[in-house]
Amino acid sequence: MTLAAVSPIISTPQFEAANFLNLLIIDDERSIRDACREVAQSLGFTTYVADSAEHAYRLLEAHSIDAVLLDLRLPGAGGLEALRQIKSHRTEAVVVVVTGYGTVQSAVQAMKNGAYDYVSKPFTVDELKLLLERVASHLKLKSENRMLRERVKSKQGFGSIVGRAPEMEKLYRIIAKAANSVHPVLILGESGTGKEMVARSIHYSGPFRDKPFIPVDCGSLVPTLIESELFGYVKGAFTGASQAKDGLLAIAEGGTVFLDEVGELPVDLQAKLLRAIQEKEIRPVGSTRRIPINVRILAATNRDLEQAVMQGAFRRDLYFRLNVLSLRIPPLRERRQDIPLLIAHVMERSTRASGQEKILSDEALKAMLAYDWPGNVRELENCLERTCAFTSGPMIQSSDLPTGISNTRSMEPANGKGHRKIVPIAEMEKETILTTIAELNGDKLQAARMLGIGKTTLYRKLKDYAAQA
Repeated sequence: MTLAAVSPIISTPQFEAANFLNLLIIDDERSIRDACREVAQSLGFTTYVADSAEHAYRLLEAHSIDAVLLDLRLPGAGGLEALRQIKSHRTEAVVVVVTGYGTVQSAVQAMKNGAYDYVSKPFTVDELKLLLERVASHLKLKSENRMLRERVKSKQGFGSIVGRAPEMEKLYRIIAKAANSVHPVLILGESGTGKEMVARSIHYSGPFRDKPFIPVDCGSLVPTLIESELFGYVKGAFTGASQAKDGLLAIAEGGTVFLDEVGELPVDLQAKLLRAIQEKEIRPVGSTRRIPINVRILAATNRDLEQAVMQGAFRRDLYFRLNVLSLRIPPLRERRQDIPLLIAHVMERSTRASGQEKILSDEALKAMLAYDWPGNVRELENCLERTCAFTSGPMIQSSDLPTGISNTRSMEPANGKGHRKIVPIAEMEKETILTTIAELNGDKLQAARMLGIGKTTLYRKLKDYAAQA
């Protein structure tokens, strides 16, 4: 059956992704307009109709139109000219052009001028439904990505740290207090949580932000190099020391030295560091002269230093000296509601670098929300950067993600035995709904739009969840 012959009675709406979307139908044939309107309304679109280009321009001025179904054969202004005018009025509108039989060339030209897709007459109800469902899905994903980008541009955290979970808000308050102190700070957190970023936020949010910030990776240098890097050396101190070199603790005068993975320092170097912090002076390697220093120490580790102290691998007195102020960065699995913000932040950065915008599909987002991220933020960044580099199209599907992540939605460990069990769809749905509402600070209407469900459906589900609690 062609669309022109469709009955005006359409079944009850089953597809809700088009809710809140406005569709403008432009066609000079009333039967086609009415039939298209019935199909679009059955999918949840709010529809407007116009029988000419001039009528359409007035509607575009009066309403916020998201999508347009445009017949290329219109009386008066031609369809291609109407397309140009529509795109000038509504740059973001998705335009689908309707062509007559055998005029595909005009559709190709229309797509070069900004049309999203085309359909040729005569077409069936099912063909139109599939096309409009694809338009609704495309608009929903664009809206979701745009909203996430706007949230990234607005207050999203502290300094360059991304996150708005309650655990992160608590962390920001501690950072703000630490920034205005001169005492050492011990930063605790798993690998990949962003310990150096927190250290930088403490330094650059404080009164000495114009002074040097010098990071030192204690885990990647051999002990002799760490000593000479921190304390400096004099000419002839060892083979190859053809000239004297100042240590980082002296170079950072008035600023901050960040000792990353301080738990990896050898015990003899721990004693020298303790003396330098206590006495505020250092002795370069090979020298008998002591040099006064004025520097703040920030240290970080992913090790349990209390346990290392009990085992004799870390000096107790140095631990207490570094632990004047301490803070813990929560792992990503404890703040899943920040994952969409982090994704938007990384993809925005990728778009600026490559000039190609990528969009994450719903299933890919759900998979990333369900994954535990043992490597934390660093793993998430590496995952997205790699996926963006190797995905050819604009849409990132769950199958484009690394296998361990893409399989997370349907499988999880059972009883710690290495076997897997199926996660009920209802549980997956509940987790996604509650996570989205939390990420949007309780805005249920916005959550319904992002999730592609009606607000009535959302409130009913929330009522069911409350009854189950």
